[in-house]
Amino acid sequence: MPAGRPLTKHPAFSPPRALRNGQVQTTIGNLPLMQWLARRRGAMLLANAREWLLDCGDGVRLQGFLSLAKGHGRACEAPGEPGERRIALVLHGWEGSAESCYVVSLGAHLLANGFDVLRLNLRDHGESHHLNREIFHSCRLAEVVGATRAVAERFPQARIFLAGFSLGGNFVLRVSADAGAAETIAGAVAISPILDPAVTLEALERGWSLYRRYFVRRWSRSLRRKRRAWPDLPDFESLLRTQDLRSMTQGLVRQFTDFESLEAYLDGYAITGQQLAPLRFPAAILLAEDDPMIPAADLAHLARSPRLTVLRTRHGGHCGFVEQLNGPSFADQFVVAQFERFAQDGAASISADVAGSRTGVSRHPART
Repeated sequence: MPAGRPLTKHPAFSPPRALRNGQVQTTIGNLPLMQWLARRRGAMLLANAREWLLDCGDGVRLQGFLSLAKGHGRACEAPGEPGERRIALVLHGWEGSAESCYVVSLGAHLLANGFDVLRLNLRDHGESHHLNREIFHSCRLAEVVGATRAVAERFPQARIFLAGFSLGGNFVLRVSADAGAAETIAGAVAISPILDPAVTLEALERGWSLYRRYFVRRWSRSLRRKRRAWPDLPDFESLLRTQDLRSMTQGLVRQFTDFESLEAYLDGYAITGQQLAPLRFPAAILLAEDDPMIPAADLAHLARSPRLTVLRTRHGGHCGFVEQLNGPSFADQFVVAQFERFAQDGAASISADVAGSRTGVSRHPART
């Protein structure tokens, strides 16, 4: 039985027969037609986007693209605009970017539902390799936490909603359990999040070689781009020649991190065990049983939390959940539905607090 509360009120995901294969769901978003359709749906999102270099603390800058919903003006307006607003921060998966098909598709659906949308690039993703000298690794949580604070500082009246895919989903869940995250976060939704990185690495090694080749090719290209931006960095070529995910990861962990071993590094961003026990905000997970990279059985290894809800579907692949070729995916609709639930729960909580303050009774325990 999965950790957290199962979601029973959300419509079940039942794609057409042709889309009930996990490999099809996982790879369909890379087809040129799907990418073109997503960008066509996201025309307003992309046209209105303005680059924003977020100061994430300790000299780290992350690149984002901010699109404001109708009525909120241009994304380059001065910070601190009056009035309540809802900003969705969307985070891609490993070696994806703010331009990934699934990010654009979700961003378009969020914008159409009245959310401002910030598509954030992780360090060394997209065209951001020149911004920070140190290379990306998956335990750099502090800078993503810092990004939420940068959003809260620029838009102090806004509620912040987090959404992430795969590694991005792993990040937003960890952010939601971090004491330093912005207080104005309303909740987080993770689509096909990495739960146990060691298990995912093994699944990639055992699974379809297409996925391994895909990640090795994109990671190699990214590391070469990084060295062109920072020529004083060590040469990666000896590692890249191995063309092996485990060997490449092990070498980079040894050379560029303080972790004692590959196992310690992988455990450093696992969210199994008690990692999500201290969730500060509501969170939801969408995961498919036919995901070729994230075994759904690992949901049972998550800490139980009243703040965590889980929807486990039979179909959907990894970050797929495609029901139709031209339209928002089931994942897009799930994210918006959960964000609306977070907003309603937050409004109800505020109303209860106001009523309690009038009677001298609070529904929340005192914070120390």
